[in-house]
Amino acid sequence: MKNYDIQDTWHYHNGTKHPNGTLLSRSHTYHPGFRPIPYKIYKNIQKISLLLDKEPIGISALDAISTIYDSKVEMIPDLNVLTRMLYFSGGITRRIKFSPPIGAFEFRAASCTGALYHIEIYVVCSDIPGLSAGIYHFDPKELTLNALRKGDFRQVIVDATADEEFVKQAPITLIFTDIFSRNSIKYQAREYRHAFWDCGTIIANTLSITSAHKISSRLISGFVDSQINNLLDLDSKKEASLVMISIGRTDKPIPKSPPLVPINIESENSDNNIDYPEINSMHDASSLYNTIEVKSWRKHFVRPQYTTTDLIPLRAETLTKDTIEKVILRRGSTRVFSHDSITFEQLSTILKRSTNGIDTDFLSRYDILNDLYIIVNNVDGLPSGSYYYVRQRDSLELLRRGDFREISGNLGLGQDLPHDASVTIFFMVNLQKVLESFGNRGYRIAQLDAAIAGGKMYLAAYAFNLGATGLTFYDDMVTDFFSPHAKNKDTMFMIALGKKAKSSHS
Repeated sequence: MKNYDIQDTWHYHNGTKHPNGTLLSRSHTYHPGFRPIPYKIYKNIQKISLLLDKEPIGISALDAISTIYDSKVEMIPDLNVLTRMLYFSGGITRRIKFSPPIGAFEFRAASCTGALYHIEIYVVCSDIPGLSAGIYHFDPKELTLNALRKGDFRQVIVDATADEEFVKQAPITLIFTDIFSRNSIKYQAREYRHAFWDCGTIIANTLSITSAHKISSRLISGFVDSQINNLLDLDSKKEASLVMISIGRTDKPIPKSPPLVPINIESENSDNNIDYPEINSMHDASSLYNTIEVKSWRKHFVRPQYTTTDLIPLRAETLTKDTIEKVILRRGSTRVFSHDSITFEQLSTILKRSTNGIDTDFLSRYDILNDLYIIVNNVDGLPSGSYYYVRQRDSLELLRRGDFREISGNLGLGQDLPHDASVTIFFMVNLQKVLESFGNRGYRIAQLDAAIAGGKMYLAAYAFNLGATGLTFYDDMVTDFFSPHAKNKDTMFMIALGKKAKSSHS
């Protein structure tokens, strides 16, 4: 079973570390003028125009990111709700004109490394109010659905997931894919990490909007890759399925799927013919090839229990009523932080609300895979220093007291953002243990789990009118700094939080 030869992951992970990963060229350069078109354009295809209702439905962002719904009654989203899910996940929320060679720039609902927008969203559904059963591609530029296949193909997903219970009752499944070259043109082989970072921040939005509508959903990461890629008619060397979210509940049985024939619809994939075989190798190594592998893969990770004394309890939450829609439309990636402090109450709320877990096929509910390590630069009511978040006890463990602002900047590739931010948060995991449990596919879920929680932190920060930005990092330096506590742990994701400087264009 290729998935369990975990040396493939270590080869990729170590080879894509900053600063001297052997799979990265230090002489590589990227010019914004060569930015690929960030849209997949289908030609000569039926397009279904979507009518968008942006009006808030009254659920606060903090409630939306932290609530898991488990509906036992039939709940079939209509096309209007599906449109909101797609738009607030991956739609265009603002357009800004920059000077040449960049020109007009369209920003989307969730953050993305380099604003290269390499994640695509597909819909597989039964008949729902306003939309016939079929397979559709979401086009954020035109705000349309491209009709790829007509008919109810949900049984293909049920088969690919080895009869996953939630999938069998869901009227809608969203499939998230990655167009490798769109991001690797700038980030080389490290792109495969970004695939899950950027997919995760999008999914944080998706789950929040779904929750706001009081609809149940489950993240599905165990499936036969080739079956899902074939369903979408993808060239899996260039674009591949990463993860799925099944949404809603219907009691109607799933009909037999129509025959799968090639789609034969010409598309412009903005493929720039850049090939990184290391990305394909890592994706292949972490793929599942049959339902026997899917069944043996599907298990719940059991986190080791952590005991400690002398903890600093989190403060009582401070709440904001800003709705999830308003916050997503406001969210950007902060360009400049001031050195001003945030409050311990704000940090406490952000930590608790963004790590409440999600419904997945690899974790028990209300849990997350990653551990959180924190550098506090300026938080009212909390000494500056390094901390570990003891999530089960809503507390912080002080690792070292001190001013680590310079170190915070150094760990984040020597950038000003982590130096100036009030707080930097590192999502770390004992990768060896995850891989021993899940094989190479564990790498996907470790990255994704961190990015979803990081995406929720973006939303929680912006709910308080604070700033946030995801950053890259010097891998081994992060582990060294938080050791001995973080010994044997690897960093999956990093985010900086703080007050935006007045000059910030976020």
